[in-house]
Amino acid sequence: MSGVQPLPCFFVSDLHGRDSRFHVLFNIIAVEKPAGVFLGGDLLPSGIAAFSPSLAGATGDFLEDVLLAGLRHLKVTMGNAYPQIFVILGNDDGRFPEPAYQAAEVEGLWTYVHERTVDFYEFTVTGYSYVPPTPFRLKDWERYDVSRFVDPGCVSPEEGSRTVDVESHIVRYATIAKDLDALSLDMDQDKAMWLFHSPPYKTALDRAALDGQLIDHVPLDVHVGSIAIQRFINKAQPLLTLHGHIHESARLTGKWSETIGSTVAISGCHDGSELALVRFDPRDPAVATRELVTAV
Repeated sequence: MSGVQPLPCFFVSDLHGRDSRFHVLFNIIAVEKPAGVFLGGDLLPSGIAAFSPSLAGATGDFLEDVLLAGLRHLKVTMGNAYPQIFVILGNDDGRFPEPAYQAAEVEGLWTYVHERTVDFYEFTVTGYSYVPPTPFRLKDWERYDVSRFVDPGCVSPEEGSRTVDVESHIVRYATIAKDLDALSLDMDQDKAMWLFHSPPYKTALDRAALDGQLIDHVPLDVHVGSIAIQRFINKAQPLLTLHGHIHESARLTGKWSETIGSTVAISGCHDGSELALVRFDPRDPAVATRELVTAV
């Protein structure tokens, strides 16, 4: 990278409405002034709150009072040093806050990139929130992977609950594989950065703590990422992919990044109380670092 201007960026994912993690993140942004910040979904208190009258306001209050309020403060205090922020939702966020995310983009707080491609210096950033079917009941951000197969113990996207209405034929026939084909059509991947919520299948980034567990005498697959995303990375070889979703993967595998061909794939997940902060430079993604910062 000699002679090339650094482009420092942060990546975090799966903060799950923990105020302390966000306050730590905001403080580090203010001090280090990165060029870009990437938020990989599952940022809010559980989306299942939308179905509980006693918790109905939790997500909206957190989004407005903690997340957006914190970004507004940074935008005022940092001025021209305020970073470009890219954000997607995750499967535990629910889809009902999506209009608020879009409104925050109009306000200049971030860019909501789900199923969009936008420019970031000489790079492009594409976001994608959907994950393959899980055992959980909230299905806003779940989609069949490469076919209508559902792993043992998981709930079909055609079942469960949603916070927004979706046409039945989309629920039944849409797949992550088809979506990625459409999103990547005619795209130059040499400078492409993808912000996914799901990790790719059978990597160090999608290893779940399912060892020895059986459903109807069938052992569960300990790898729970997306086959479609794995195939896409293997074929398209984008510059960099960012992932979340599986909290314990780094603890179980000892790895939070993996090189797939020429693609650097990074997980922002952590199953401890700390903030897992990944620092990276898209101009040299192989030298990314990860720090576990105590969230007080």
